[in-house]
Amino acid sequence: MKNNSPFHQLRSASPALTRREFLWRSGGGLGGIALASLLGRDNLLAADSASNPAMRAPHFPPRAKRVIQLFMAGAASHIDLFDHKPELIKRDGQKSDFGEHVEAFQDGLGPWLKPVWDFKPYGQCGRQLSEMVSALGPVVDDIAFVHNMVGKTGVHSQATYLQATGFQLPGFPGMGAWVTYGLGSMNDNLPAFVVLPDHRGFASNGPKNWDSAFLPPQFAGTAIFPGRANPIADLMPGKRGDFINTRSEAATHELLASLNHEHLKNRESDARLDARIRSYELAARMQLAAPEALDISKEPDYLLDLYGIDRTTKTWPKEINAREEMDAFGRKAIVARRLIERGVRFVQIWSGNDNGFPRRNWDSHEDVHRDHGPLAMGFARGTSALIQDLKQRGLLDDTVILWTTEFGRMPSSQGGKGRDHNPYVFTNWLAGGGIKGGIVCGESDEFGYKPLDRANPTEVYDIHATVLHLLGIDHERLTFRHNSINRRLTDVHGHVIKELIA
Repeated sequence: MKNNSPFHQLRSASPALTRREFLWRSGGGLGGIALASLLGRDNLLAADSASNPAMRAPHFPPRAKRVIQLFMAGAASHIDLFDHKPELIKRDGQKSDFGEHVEAFQDGLGPWLKPVWDFKPYGQCGRQLSEMVSALGPVVDDIAFVHNMVGKTGVHSQATYLQATGFQLPGFPGMGAWVTYGLGSMNDNLPAFVVLPDHRGFASNGPKNWDSAFLPPQFAGTAIFPGRANPIADLMPGKRGDFINTRSEAATHELLASLNHEHLKNRESDARLDARIRSYELAARMQLAAPEALDISKEPDYLLDLYGIDRTTKTWPKEINAREEMDAFGRKAIVARRLIERGVRFVQIWSGNDNGFPRRNWDSHEDVHRDHGPLAMGFARGTSALIQDLKQRGLLDDTVILWTTEFGRMPSSQGGKGRDHNPYVFTNWLAGGGIKGGIVCGESDEFGYKPLDRANPTEVYDIHATVLHLLGIDHERLTFRHNSINRRLTDVHGHVIKELIA
């Protein structure tokens, strides 16, 4: 009897057999796809793409191997969370006077508004934190604050693009795509770049924030929703897919392999087909690896409590509350730890989505106390637990944590309780992975309106350059030729902030 197994075909094949040829000869199917990928990893199949995402050497010895980025969608208020301004307390309720014409997004130039919550010093560094983020107190000595960040726009979509991709317009790769393009994957069975969106949905721009754009498509982020019944869309058959069996699935992938073969005949240089085949390979392996990585049920009770995860509540009331935010952010934080523990290179966690009212994001035009309070308590509890957890596992030393938002909020009031957009100054902070903790690098002025030293602000390019540096990447050398231009994450800007590095 003729042996048609993939193993037999491999033995009788030419030494130059490529992944695609192997898939077509083996008839597709998730088993054959996964086998082809593993054989390719072990150099038993010829390389068929210059964009193979296998792990690559950095430019110089790195301080860190991976990144967890925390993005507060909607613009978190620096002066109500991290950047203590006694002058605002002193002048609360007085007519605001900026000493210059101010272009406000929604004319939010009412009286000065003191920080909504009280501040207290924490840690050996004595860093002042708002009571809403007091959960960060135990780890504040590991954090370096940058209070003189400046943006280029007060429009959410553009400002979010700028922080996420380095450009204000769509069509550019996300930071995680650049990192995984530059360094590759550390795990064959999980995506190198994973995105954990807000549990209610996407923030401004949606998946374009983590798209690969002109980079090879396999470097785009994979969105996962921890806590949902189906956290990864289309990975497993849905309830209506009870007709699917092993035979029909193999036949489906055989047909797809055949269609791909026909599609490739006149499109040898089309990277999208390579990415499609790689996505099949990854899907096959993720069906086994992802459920285990996302399963937090075996985590000890004390750790789930530390993250603020509620194991009893299954549904939440309509009104937003801190308990919901703690549970949702805590789940994403502990899953982030489990992912980077398993070799995921870049994890992005989002807080806040772009839909609904009352606010389900940080865009607090009407009421900072109402909108920021639950979100701040949720992210602070989960992030503090994440840093402590990474530290006790020995992972914080080579994991960079970056907290950011698209811009800040004005020191003047809007409608009495809210704050307008402030792209003129805001806060980022970093921890772990070679960062010098317990410091402030760059200050805002006495009102938190603009940088104290207006001639030397910090821009997103500097943050991106610094994170890449910690990963062993020269931001000026990480380039991709697109439309006759050598594109890079930092465009033509950016410098490494040496004061942040331990």
